[in-house]
Amino acid sequence: MPLLLVLGYVWPEPKSSAAGWRMLSLLKIYQQQGWRIVFACAADLSPHRFDLAQWGIEELAIAVNDSGFADTLAQLDPAVVLFDRFMIEEQFGWKVDEVCPRALKVLDSEDLHFWRDARQQAYKQQRAVNPTDLQTELALREIAAIYRCDVTLTISDAEMQLLQQQFSVDPRLLCYCPLLLSPNPAPQPHFAQRVDLCFIGNFRHEPNWQTVLKLKTLWPAIRARLPGANLQIWGAYPPPKATALHNPKQGFFVNGWADDAHVELAKARLLVAPIPFGAGQKGKILDAALVGTPTVTTHVGAEGLGAAGNFPGAICDDDQAFINAVVELYQDQTRWQHAAQQAQTLLEQFRFELHSQRVFSQLEAVRAGLTAHRSANFIGAMLKHHHHRSTKFMGQWIEAKNRANALEELQQHATS
Repeated sequence: MPLLLVLGYVWPEPKSSAAGWRMLSLLKIYQQQGWRIVFACAADLSPHRFDLAQWGIEELAIAVNDSGFADTLAQLDPAVVLFDRFMIEEQFGWKVDEVCPRALKVLDSEDLHFWRDARQQAYKQQRAVNPTDLQTELALREIAAIYRCDVTLTISDAEMQLLQQQFSVDPRLLCYCPLLLSPNPAPQPHFAQRVDLCFIGNFRHEPNWQTVLKLKTLWPAIRARLPGANLQIWGAYPPPKATALHNPKQGFFVNGWADDAHVELAKARLLVAPIPFGAGQKGKILDAALVGTPTVTTHVGAEGLGAAGNFPGAICDDDQAFINAVVELYQDQTRWQHAAQQAQTLLEQFRFELHSQRVFSQLEAVRAGLTAHRSANFIGAMLKHHHHRSTKFMGQWIEAKNRANALEELQQHATS
């Protein structure tokens, strides 16, 4: 039985973020093919993490800069290693190459971190993104990791185009893999059965926090035209600065953790998401579509979700246009029903069954011709040569330093 080893950035939390349920969908692709799966992670166990054991997936706690990880790799001898974000490839990639040189190296970018960061910096300065915003250290690191891996799972067509057109990444190194959805059997309430507006997003993700702040500024104008409506904000890990915005008198509710996002989204008439910057796909919009809830968002929010004309709701970057769209969709049942129907059309593009076999087949084709595939990626080989040597020696130095510190502590305890 072939083995997939996943090196996780965090333990999957599908109820906390789209990144969590994306990871589960990737695991499901290999699980359905009968592979053995081991999920290894150096992060602390979290209270909201998914129980991988119920899927028959083995969990393995590992440490960064630990020579014992090489022994673990040798024992597992994975056929495929999946890195959960480029930072994990930076930490563990050289060991995988050294111990398991025949393993297919797959990077799941989640979204392009350097693109999100460029947009964030431009947003802070209240200007548009320009090409020089992409010439950053973060971009160098992330694109280098893409070249060092055999295939990178890319979440949106926009990011596929950026990598190929702006950075000349060989399309053979990329595999389009959007957020993958399974049908939601829960009933979808009708227009008259729904009240209020909502937003949902993990507060540890900066674009979500900035969206909440934006909603706080837009809400008085919306509430003035919808005096009976409230705004329900949900999200994991709300900090004190977020809960401080909670104001029932103004109809602005910061509720925190939602045990079931679909239940809360189905209660609302609209998802409102004036997302100012970000990258990838927005899982919250697809979650809303699963329960027939239309969305009003920005062009950044709608990125990677198909043609704007087929979007289930409205796309507005201008504040006044956003407010008008929210009010009109909230009050106009005919427009609302049309948007809810478009939500079902949107979902068809991201069905798990539509993409899972294609993704698996592409990865397996690369694995079958791995020698030729790597021979065509000279830039990747060059980056491996320089990065792995420096990372290896730095890791060995940190490991030796940690051992020396541990020995010193033992000696201090012995003499005290």
